[in-house]
Amino acid sequence: MDWKAQINAAAERIAGHAQVTPVMQSASLWERPVDLKLEHLQHMGSFKARGAFNTLAAVDVPEAGIVAASGGNHGAAVAYAARMLGHRARIFVPEIAGPAKIGLIERTGADLTVVPGEYADAADMARRFEEEQGAMQVHAYDADLTVAGQGTLMREWEAQGLAADTVLIAVGGGGLIAGALAWLQGARKVVAVEPGSCNALAAALDAGAPVDVPVSGVAANALGARRIGQIAYDLAAAQGISCVTVPDGAILEAQKTLWQAHRLLVEPAGACALAALQWGAYVPEPGERVAVLVCGGNVAPDPLG
Repeated sequence: MDWKAQINAAAERIAGHAQVTPVMQSASLWERPVDLKLEHLQHMGSFKARGAFNTLAAVDVPEAGIVAASGGNHGAAVAYAARMLGHRARIFVPEIAGPAKIGLIERTGADLTVVPGEYADAADMARRFEEEQGAMQVHAYDADLTVAGQGTLMREWEAQGLAADTVLIAVGGGGLIAGALAWLQGARKVVAVEPGSCNALAAALDAGAPVDVPVSGVAANALGARRIGQIAYDLAAAQGISCVTVPDGAILEAQKTLWQAHRLLVEPAGACALAALQWGAYVPEPGERVAVLVCGGNVAPDPLG
């Protein structure tokens, strides 16, 4: 796979659809300055819009429309992209998505089914709908077009002057970090950050292959994949990346710090990467320049409800 070519093509497809999100440097979040990419300001509050627009712009969508399973953010992004491009969309989300993300999807006008259980249960129902109705599935993380779309984020960040040696990225199913690894190809150090209560990538790297893990915790509705995607696993294993985990308390503290220091209102998943610095799960070398990806902003409950 020529990932660079795929990501460049994705960037052309999504131009004018996805937002170019801002970057900043902060001296208030950790003991040394940290570069931030504010992807929570993307359409529908997360990076997921990149992969959704790339997928829908690259294929012929069937008359039956689109189906997607999601912990919340992917479903909102697919629903939004489908509406903007004129397609029908059916979204399946688990109950743990929560009212804020469920309401976000409802406001797009997509057909929404809330499923008891977790993301894997919603994914099962989406697969059945795909088979029975002939709709096209847009996978949340383990598909080439999804990964290439997410890879446009790191391409964009470098074009904005990213100077960091190391980039910390939160991981759920792995689409975001897979896109970053596919673009960087070892040019910078990438550190995967997962909640200790849903750590599919760390478990896979320990086992030598993707394995099922239990899912719980404050970031489960965004980072709660039961199993890491094969694409993310293959890229992470090939590049030998570092993988750290953080507890829920550290995630919530990082979320609070982003708000208090810069009035950046993000969901727990969006603060997960910063938590690795603040809690000490990742300790940079002296002089190592560090960047943190702020990936999602769909806070529950919605502060303006």
